[in-house]
Amino acid sequence: MTDFEEHREALFGAAYRILGTRTDADDVLQDAWLRWRRVERSTVDDARAYLFRLTTNLALDRLRQVKARRETYLGPWLPEPLLDGPEADAGRADTLSMGLLVVLETLAPVERAVFVLHEAFGFSHAEIAAMLDRTERAVRQLAYRARRHLAGRTPRHRPAPGQHRELTRRFTAAAVGGDLAALLELLAPDAGFWADADGKRETPREPLYGQATVAKYFADVRPFWPSGLGFEVRGVNGGPGAVVTAHGRPFLVFALELTSGGDRVAAVRAVLNPAKLTGQVV
Repeated sequence: MTDFEEHREALFGAAYRILGTRTDADDVLQDAWLRWRRVERSTVDDARAYLFRLTTNLALDRLRQVKARRETYLGPWLPEPLLDGPEADAGRADTLSMGLLVVLETLAPVERAVFVLHEAFGFSHAEIAAMLDRTERAVRQLAYRARRHLAGRTPRHRPAPGQHRELTRRFTAAAVGGDLAALLELLAPDAGFWADADGKRETPREPLYGQATVAKYFADVRPFWPSGLGFEVRGVNGGPGAVVTAHGRPFLVFALELTSGGDRVAAVRAVLNPAKLTGQVV
């Protein structure tokens, strides 16, 4: 196994957390691989650090390019869903959640990179400083600003694997079926709902808040959804989720956050933008 292949999943994990989309992360990895092929290996003391430096800087360049497009996005922008699997296991799972990635969008690109490298992959501030060509003091300041900005804005509860499966199944069945009574039972009183479609499907252009409001939305929209809907409960971005299909093809992906007791759904994020569903397989 080559050095690049050995670290591919971790490098993808870093690029994905910095960029929020599989498509952009894959493009960055392809570029990193091409550049790595041209490197004289005898000049590289630490292949992992070198590859992370290369990938991080390419991801930062790409992030600066795509940020302008996201500012004109129609409705809420959500990360491209990452289903459970080897790529989702790279780095700390609590830094992968869709809710956290949305908050990371509010950081400056270099702050986001510092947070990802330190919190998800355990690089020291000194190591990150070398990767980003900054002083260690500057990196510590960036890390402090990122933590201060994120304080109190990260997901409230990360359930243990398997803890959420039945609740996720019941919620998805109720949402797909437009079952108002069941949704009222399953949603937390202050539940929130965000739908990403970029205008390609009919969804709310602003977040919805409140148990009754979110439940009523699903009940009202169900007649306008395709026939032949099915779903499979899956881990999505390291947490509870499901892939909903229409005639066997992905229609939407749910990513859920649960209450601290794990008995209600506190946040629902739904990705319906077809461009973000092309890589999803049930």
